[in-house]
Amino acid sequence: MSEIMTINQPHGWKLYRLAQVFDERKQKASDKDFDALSVTMQGIVPQLETAAKTDDGDNRKLVRKGDYVINSRSDRKGSGGISPYDGTVSLISIVLRPRSDLKPEFAHHLLRSVAFQEEFYRVGHGIVADLWTTRYSEMKSIRFFLPAPPVQKRIAAFLDRETARIDELIAKKGRFLAKADERWKATLNHGIFPGSPDWSFLPEGWRKVQLKYLTDQSRPIMYGIVLPGPNVEEGPMIVKGGDVKPERLSPDRLCRTTYEIEASYKRSRLKAGDLVISIRGGIGDIEIVPAEIEGANLTQDAARIAPGTSVDAVWLRYALQTPAVFHPLEAKSLGAAVRGINIFDLKRVYIPTPPLEEQTRIGQRLVQHEERLQELRTAVVRHADRLREYRAALITAAVTGQIDVETYGKAGKTSATLDRIEEEMQA
Repeated sequence: MSEIMTINQPHGWKLYRLAQVFDERKQKASDKDFDALSVTMQGIVPQLETAAKTDDGDNRKLVRKGDYVINSRSDRKGSGGISPYDGTVSLISIVLRPRSDLKPEFAHHLLRSVAFQEEFYRVGHGIVADLWTTRYSEMKSIRFFLPAPPVQKRIAAFLDRETARIDELIAKKGRFLAKADERWKATLNHGIFPGSPDWSFLPEGWRKVQLKYLTDQSRPIMYGIVLPGPNVEEGPMIVKGGDVKPERLSPDRLCRTTYEIEASYKRSRLKAGDLVISIRGGIGDIEIVPAEIEGANLTQDAARIAPGTSVDAVWLRYALQTPAVFHPLEAKSLGAAVRGINIFDLKRVYIPTPPLEEQTRIGQRLVQHEERLQELRTAVVRHADRLREYRAALITAAVTGQIDVETYGKAGKTSATLDRIEEEMQA
């Protein structure tokens, strides 16, 4: 039994099992008769274009407006909510119809609370958290306290109002980060293209050079091992496309392949100071190879760019990230069967190239800009995380009766907490 859900019985609240306040809706339906819906962390929405197709349109579950729908395979992440629509969902979803003792608006917050998600996870089964499943037969015995319907409505109204305030603050942080990214892109364009990003002007001494001529000609641009096999404990390190992040390019974070497999790919081994760029999946991430992984190899999802002797690696990393340089590569990748950057195109992308001394100065200036931006981003993300934590705690406290929402609201405790979080960020 969850300690949070049943540790204390608030005055006037009664103990229920989930099956006493919900009926499972098992009726199947077709997308021909009802609109398809998606179960997300934001609630139930019209089916997303990115939704995985786990069944055909003629074999789905019916959902009625006011039903609570849970994605049985990602419940711990909070994927679920009261549906504002009639429609259909995948068969892996659990559809629950609240009975009269349970108000849908209260159920929306109750079942999305951290306390309920943990209980939902506890009664489920699986190998790892990301492959966890909970059936209705397992969850129907979950127990929790409920207040009378009028109190449920007051709690739901309080949470609707207070979480909307918190959500707006979180959204502001997101908009701030988006603007910061736009400013960074403008800074990159100005630093790499001090003349004009449309190539109409280059400063004296600058040249328009294809990337392949800026690299060590004995170590051409290339990707690595096509079939690296499963990870092994001992063997050469390999850099995958998803590893092209500062925190992942380290011996304790990279996977390894066998010496026999790697031996056939000597030409794609890495040296300290090389650049690696993600060319498959999430394309465009680019980092400088640190000394501690020298000798590592690549997979086919990442490519090596070995700067020539007259090329500054820091400057070249920024040049390749600049929108005016990267966008042509990105545009071509969108038309590929498997989204990715073609090595042929990568070699031939044009870079506005100053003399080596100017490359170094530009690189140093951009490093300073990026470090300041990263400090700011870290602070804003941490602030947004604190807001999310408070939001989750407030919901759990309200739906389990740990706080009296009327007293809490009149005392202005939400405002006081939000002010304190804001002060923490300014400190």
